Amino acid sequence: MDESVPRFAMPDELPILPLRDMVVFPYMVLPLFVARERSIAAVDDALAGDRLLLLTAQRDGEIEDPGPDDLHRVGTVVTVMRVLRMADGRVKVLVQGAARARIDSFVEQDASTWARVSALSEETPADWCVEAEALVRAVRNRVEELLPLKNLPPEVLSVTGSANDPGQLADLVASNLKLRVEESQEVLEIADPIQRLRKIDALLRRELDVTTVQAEIQSQAHDEMTRSQREHFLREQLRAIQAELGEGDGRLEEADDYRSKLEDACLPEEAMIEATKQLRRLERMHPDGPEAHVVRTYLDWMTELPWGHTSDDQLELEAAKAILDEDHAHLSGIKDRILEYLGVRKLRGDSRGPILCFSGPPGVGKTSLGRSIARAMGREFVRISLGGVRDEAEIRGHRRTYVGALPGRIIQGLKQAGTNNPVFMLDEIDKLGADYRGDPSSSLLEVLDPEQNDRFSDHYLNVPFDLSRVLFIATANVLDTIPGPLRDRMEVIRIAGYTPEEKAVIARNYLIPNQLEEHGLGEEHLHWSRGSVIDLVTEYTQEAGVRGLERRVAAVCRKTARRVAEGNANRVTVNSRTLERLLGPPPYVSEKPEGPGEVGLVNGLAWTESGGEVLTLEAMLTPGEGLVLTGQIGDVMKESGQAALTWARGRGDELGFDSATFGRHEVHVHVPAGAIPKDGPSAGVAIATAILSLATRIVVKPDVAMTGEVTLRGRVLPVGGVREKAMAALRAGITTVVIPRKNESDLRDLPREVKKKITFVPVDHMNDVLEVALDRAPVPRTKRRRTRARPQRTTVAQAKSRQQV
Repeated sequence: MDESVPRFAMPDELPILPLRDMVVFPYMVLPLFVARERSIAAVDDALAGDRLLLLTAQRDGEIEDPGPDDLHRVGTVVTVMRVLRMADGRVKVLVQGAARARIDSFVEQDASTWARVSALSEETPADWCVEAEALVRAVRNRVEELLPLKNLPPEVLSVTGSANDPGQLADLVASNLKLRVEESQEVLEIADPIQRLRKIDALLRRELDVTTVQAEIQSQAHDEMTRSQREHFLREQLRAIQAELGEGDGRLEEADDYRSKLEDACLPEEAMIEATKQLRRLERMHPDGPEAHVVRTYLDWMTELPWGHTSDDQLELEAAKAILDEDHAHLSGIKDRILEYLGVRKLRGDSRGPILCFSGPPGVGKTSLGRSIARAMGREFVRISLGGVRDEAEIRGHRRTYVGALPGRIIQGLKQAGTNNPVFMLDEIDKLGADYRGDPSSSLLEVLDPEQNDRFSDHYLNVPFDLSRVLFIATANVLDTIPGPLRDRMEVIRIAGYTPEEKAVIARNYLIPNQLEEHGLGEEHLHWSRGSVIDLVTEYTQEAGVRGLERRVAAVCRKTARRVAEGNANRVTVNSRTLERLLGPPPYVSEKPEGPGEVGLVNGLAWTESGGEVLTLEAMLTPGEGLVLTGQIGDVMKESGQAALTWARGRGDELGFDSATFGRHEVHVHVPAGAIPKDGPSAGVAIATAILSLATRIVVKPDVAMTGEVTLRGRVLPVGGVREKAMAALRAGITTVVIPRKNESDLRDLPREVKKKITFVPVDHMNDVLEVALDRAPVPRTKRRRTRARPQRTTVAQAKSRQQV
């Protein structure tokens, strides 16, 4: 019988049932679970007709509602033998493959998908040929070899043994081989039976090779496990033999070594109990086990930490003062605090270490000062950077249950120092973060609390460690981002910026000698005149610290070093003209106020992370009403400006202007540097002065700057950062600074140079501010009326004289 001709009359149109991740071959009998609505409709259409369906595989099994382009064009026509509708809405269909078919086109139907199909004709093989017989036998033999390796059902042998037709044999083997969808579809689309059987033979050879290698790998793993068990048994026997002969055991030697290290480490009683417990566990473990490695790492940490190793302090105050002065100029407040601590240590040896926090703008020497303090005290110095740290385990460590667990940075720093009383610097403590892994700042509460840190518990060690001898020094640019409880545990020492004269001293005594040595230069190569250092400070830098100044000095040294390396050994003398030739034109021209002032133009003082700044506020009246503040102003500053405007509106008669002016005009106050966010109440005085200058048309003095918060009744309240603001005023050439009277105590910490060049005027009320800031005093409106009315009043004598004239 011709196998290429179907045993049934194939209709021209058939409903299509798309299949996910499978291909159905002719002669297959299998159940299908149908859940999609269009697929169930296709089954219903088949039952309503001649019970024939076309099964075709989807190109992508993830597509829920496949279209024509998502289906393969060759599929299998099947006969629906049985249908069972299930309680959950699905349909179980038992089908039998009949013949291959090709989709010629799709027919639009509402409920299901139909297609015009044509039978995929197969070439009829000859009655008998050598190649076909050889392929049939080879395929049967390989199926028999693959049967035990792939756990195929035994019925496969009987089915393949009874199939003599090459095409039928190829389809039966392909349906039982569990091929990938792409490979199954490739076999289905081959019309030639011999070629199809040849493809199946190649796939069987591949599967046989892969399965053989897989079986070899499993056998090797089993042999390796057996070998490991045998090795363990032999090692145990060897240990018993060594014990009988009295010979040493490696594990006993390791335990004795750890025991001697623990005795030398001077551990506290609680730590010794935990370490001994872990050592006993190690003795009972297999030396190559993973848990043994964890215990060894823990014992290494316990034996290497400086539990009882304390370095001797340098208690000679004069020598310590000399070292501090040698490394840093000025900063007398911090130096005095360190010398006071050394004095207490000299009188009482068991005093606790202070917990300091150096707060100031970048570049003023906070970090280098910590290293200098350690050198002056004769202690080790450890520094950890806390910027960007968000994981609590960075401070407290990980528990030993985690793979790769380690102690936190505090314990790691003490191991690095080798003593239990180093100078420990917590750099950038204001930049700590927090996320789902915990809050590191909360972990520092125990570290920086003198009442708790003598029993600091690291999660990894799980025993207390005494931190009371450590001198902790934290550094920060701002204090606002540090949580209140943490800030309360530290003694804050503020470091403001340097004056130009102080920077010149630092440059001459520290920066220039260091950079000359760094660049391999000497006095015979480069000489700085006294005026050139002042020019470099004032015209080429504008900062609170000295980092930018050091970079400028380094730039001059680099250019000189290149000149010397090229063979020009003439000495370079740095003066104003040399600076401009080496560094270019000065980027910061003199900011000293020149010329007359303007109406509505006021110098305000602000505080930033980088120190103080002078902000020039501009105010203008335009048609409209209300108050507009521009320049990236924060909510607090906006409220301060509104309070200033309200106070000004209520003082029209007193200050000589019509209060209705603000009802007819809009007040626009702009703060330059609009790209920088600004906030805070300290600009209230400056905003009120600018508004009143507009209303009275009186010029504001250009050499006056001011700071302070203003209330609705005109009172001037205290603000922060007065020292930094005074430094900024000095750099800008301001000669008079108006401050709240309650900030008068902050003037005591100012350098004498600042007090000498700037006149500070403490005020209590806005009236006092106007007396200092305005070019002339405003005239009240009542006095103006009287002045205008006087010419109209005449005496009797004057009237008679006029009549006579």
